[in-house]
Amino acid sequence: MSEVLKKPLITEKLTRLQAEGKYAFKVDKYASKPEIKKAVQQRYPDVKVGKINTMIMPSKPKGRFTQSGYIEGRAKVWKKAIVTLKEGEIDFFSEI
Repeated sequence: MSEVLKKPLITEKLTRLQAEGKYAFKVDKYASKPEIKKAVQQRYPDVKVGKINTMIMPSKPKGRFTQSGYIEGRAKVWKKAIVTLKEGEIDFFSEI
């Protein structure tokens, strides 16, 4: 199976949620909540996961203008997990 946690999501809205102890990750589309919890606790051993909310993000139409004209397409369907921590803190920027 592929890696459960693909990457952390960092947006303005999700950065505000970090103050409440909630962190967002792009995860494998077929990962279950227990698998996500286990992966977060393995990657960040000093945290305890309380609750996990998952959502499937739908495909969106995308397009761009090129020299040969307009190219249409769609973005992939992906899964987002919002992880609420009981204790501990995750610092995404220390890994950079």
